[in-house]
Amino acid sequence: MAPSAAQRIVIENCAIATVDADDTEYASGYLVVAGNTIESIGAGKAPEGLENVVRRIDGTGHLVTPGLVNTHHHFYQWITRGLATDHNLFNWLVALYPTWARIDEQMGRVAAQGSLAMMARGGVTTAMDHHYVYPRGSGDLSGAIIGAASEMGVRFTLARGSMDRSKKDGGLPPDFAVETLEGALAGTEETVDRFHDAAFGSMTQVAVAPCSPFSVSTELMKQGAELARRKGVRLHTHGSETVEEEQFCKELFGMGPTDYFESTGWLGEDVWMAHCVHMNDSDIAAFARTGTGVAHCPSSNARLAAGIARVPDMLKAGVPVGLGVDGTASNESGELHTELRNALLINRLGAHREAALNARQALRLGTYGGAQVLGRAAEIGSLEAGKLADFVLWKLDTLAHASIADPVTALVFGAAAPVTASFVNGKQIVEDNRLLNVDEDAIARDTRAEAQRLARIAAQG
Repeated sequence: MAPSAAQRIVIENCAIATVDADDTEYASGYLVVAGNTIESIGAGKAPEGLENVVRRIDGTGHLVTPGLVNTHHHFYQWITRGLATDHNLFNWLVALYPTWARIDEQMGRVAAQGSLAMMARGGVTTAMDHHYVYPRGSGDLSGAIIGAASEMGVRFTLARGSMDRSKKDGGLPPDFAVETLEGALAGTEETVDRFHDAAFGSMTQVAVAPCSPFSVSTELMKQGAELARRKGVRLHTHGSETVEEEQFCKELFGMGPTDYFESTGWLGEDVWMAHCVHMNDSDIAAFARTGTGVAHCPSSNARLAAGIARVPDMLKAGVPVGLGVDGTASNESGELHTELRNALLINRLGAHREAALNARQALRLGTYGGAQVLGRAAEIGSLEAGKLADFVLWKLDTLAHASIADPVTALVFGAAAPVTASFVNGKQIVEDNRLLNVDEDAIARDTRAEAQRLARIAAQG
């Protein structure tokens, strides 16, 4: 559709944080959406004489930002929240793997709905799921997850995960929870062929995502990287999350995680890693040199006592960094907008103290930084003419925020802000903190029922 014929939405009288390269902001500005893209943005009132304006929104009392971009998650964990609450990562995994290995397609669909709903109503417009548990006979788990995202109306990346190193091979997962090398590669390639859309404005993309060094063979890492590059898709895995992982890699491979990843083809501009908590200067330099991205998950890292990632040092070195909720068995809130604040506060407990991160850096992590690590910075992550119309109107004139003069500070430092409206691809998916495309109450009932069903099945062994 030609721009002149496109239906337009005009938002005016709002504060705007564009998160563009210059961090352009407007104390009172406008945003014009034409179809699924941003047509114009600026200070003051929208241009006169716009044709086909189907809606005008008065943004008084609001801050408009790019939609939030989640870069790491495990949707299935929505139905195993609140378990193993006093464990470190390895003990937590050992405690929960036997339960997770019993999931089926219905559980996967409902858990995805719960995970997506919690994020979407809190300003997430692009989500991702690293799903790596594919029990035999469990049905079409990838299709169920992607279907849930499509129904919700969010932009989505499925990181098709896999595990082939079980306890008998020195890994952590139980033997019945893993795939074969051949099965994992075939399943991953089939998912890419079936669902990945590389076009500008795509709503669904797929990444190749073997789970982690302690649950995946070296051959699966190597062949997974080759598969991803042959198909032209991105690569994702867990890296350097805990001290125990570093010890595991040194004992099993004779090198630390970053060197191991490099030896298997897992550093590059098409790769992003979750966590990266325990990285030395040479590790950070390797990520910067190769353009490897990081999904920073501050709440999950705290929940599992993993440590504090060196985010300020990564940013200074030029490493792309986004934010992640992580699975809700290690971050029960399931929210990304609260990770803006948590990233800032937790990083200030580190070596850089009050200079670690500021409010605008935190917002950039949750928007443009996330777009970078997902390989979509040309499409989303900032509010600029020609980019996709993924944006959020945060209500900042209530008791929670009205006395904070600077809107970005209010959003990041203050309480979780209400979402008056959230748009994805020019279509509204949230209004006044409620999802428009799905029934939140039905999702709540369904997730409770599936959590109880999974608990019964797991108890039977």
